[in-house]
Amino acid sequence: MATSSRDSAHEYGALYGQQSQLPRLPVPDLQTTLSKYVVSLEPLLSADDYARSKRIVEEFGQSAQAHELQRRLEARAADPDCANWLEEWWNDLSYMGYRDPVIPYVSYHYSFNDDPQCTRATERAAKLISGAIAFRQQIVDGTLKPEMQRDAPLCSHSYKFMFNACRVPHRPSDYCRIVDYQANQTVVVVRNAQFFVFSFVRDGTLLSVEEIVATLDQIVEEADSGAAVPVGILTADSRDSWAQNRELLLQSSGNAELLDAIESAAFVVSLESDQPVTREELSRAIWHSNGRSRWFDKPCQFVVCDNARAGFCGEHSMMDGTPTLRLVEFVIAHALALPPAQPDAARRQPEYTALRFKTPPAVVDAVKRAEAVFADGVAKQHLKVLNFAAYGKEQIKQLGCSPDAYVQMAIQLAYTRLHGRVRPTYEASMTRRFLHGRTETCRSATRESAAWCAAMRDPGVGTAARIKLFRAALAQHTQLTTQAVAGQGVDRHLLGLRMLVKRGEQMPAIFEDPAYAYSAHWYVSTSQMSSENFASYGWSEVTPRGYGVAYNIRKHSLLIHFTCMRNEHGLNSDHFAQCFETAAYDIRAMLSGQQPKQ
Repeated sequence: MATSSRDSAHEYGALYGQQSQLPRLPVPDLQTTLSKYVVSLEPLLSADDYARSKRIVEEFGQSAQAHELQRRLEARAADPDCANWLEEWWNDLSYMGYRDPVIPYVSYHYSFNDDPQCTRATERAAKLISGAIAFRQQIVDGTLKPEMQRDAPLCSHSYKFMFNACRVPHRPSDYCRIVDYQANQTVVVVRNAQFFVFSFVRDGTLLSVEEIVATLDQIVEEADSGAAVPVGILTADSRDSWAQNRELLLQSSGNAELLDAIESAAFVVSLESDQPVTREELSRAIWHSNGRSRWFDKPCQFVVCDNARAGFCGEHSMMDGTPTLRLVEFVIAHALALPPAQPDAARRQPEYTALRFKTPPAVVDAVKRAEAVFADGVAKQHLKVLNFAAYGKEQIKQLGCSPDAYVQMAIQLAYTRLHGRVRPTYEASMTRRFLHGRTETCRSATRESAAWCAAMRDPGVGTAARIKLFRAALAQHTQLTTQAVAGQGVDRHLLGLRMLVKRGEQMPAIFEDPAYAYSAHWYVSTSQMSSENFASYGWSEVTPRGYGVAYNIRKHSLLIHFTCMRNEHGLNSDHFAQCFETAAYDIRAMLSGQQPKQ
């Protein structure tokens, strides 16, 4: 299969037309960041620890070393050859240099609503494939426009990693391979641990939906009548093990071409034999299933189960959720608009190639070890999907609240009621208004939110006082998110300063202070991705001591995906979900004067 690399010459058309006009990610003012950081510590520390950390921060702010580190960071940001001062560090520290398995610790998923007009799995898969090809074509022909935030374009850099791309394991850090669009007009299909590839263009024309259905039907028939060593599970191993085992695969003749076919394909489609019923079953089926019919390194995997329930699994390293949200919203709308496939309408016979890996005993042993790692990792995930149907965005706005801040306060109240204290909380805030921007942290646990949560637990505090504290917490949260999306957060700036301490120089006390690590140890990691088309959306916790909370604010409901590990720390996603539901009823009752739901 012919492949070639893809360079900046492929970044053309409307999607990339505004890139040269985008501002660079700013370096915040040093003293402003330090002041915000000190404020963020107060609800998290005891009075004595807070006083100690405050003194350390103040001493750092007055030091010559702090000003030298700030000067170095400003110089890095001003370098014309550096598109974004954070990009290289962030991509390596958070993703490419991260050595734990990408599933479940990096990948995320969107579970789609059912399509009542499409109950055949291969037909639904074919329609989703058709939509993804149509979206990809807009990138290829230059007609896709950039996303906008109000009147300003967002950075489109991450779109280059959407199609015909793949994360590749490597030590000490992975890398992302991207290949030519026109030379690789292919889709990889996985079924029953077996890989197949077909071209979606034949004789210069796209395959019809009916032709794709016929292709998928034959693939399913062939795969279900055979068996194979589940090589795809190797992508679920630790990154160092997968890097070693990829080299092992390459030692057998012919395997290099098969790896190339998978890595170069536009995207992957997994046809799972699962038949999920509950929201939790659907989430697991889309996110990971049994891991045998996946290639978790691909940024875009569409997943369709035998009962035609479907979704998307994304590898997170080079692309955050907003571009893939745009992709799947387009794909879902495209699929829903297509008429039912006509079984006899396929004009051309299916053509595809089975990718049959050579699996000597050493590879088989590696697969068994990877299966054990995968099974242990996903078994530890305690998952709960809460569909809170009492109200959603519209009623929250009628109550005079920011929907995002409102949900964040419900999360804070639920957590403090469940665990009895305030913990460091992360909310992802998008910084794509800047060139090569990705995210910044909003530290959602604030003095104001802590004061309100305490008032909600104190029967001596009246409703009016609680509402005043709640409004103050909302205002503070909105201010922090506004600052974060403007590149004026705390965490990325402090990271930049720390990264510029040279070898042999003394590490500043601010970074050795236990409060620095603790305040960025995300006991509650949250992110919003909202769509009316999702049955769930989620990912894992980021620490064994914490929760992952993915929330979807729909017009008339809230869809919340809770994860945590089953371990010695005693966390429980079911309990968190129940506490969130109670908190959501209590907040509405507080603001509207109703009695709380019992």
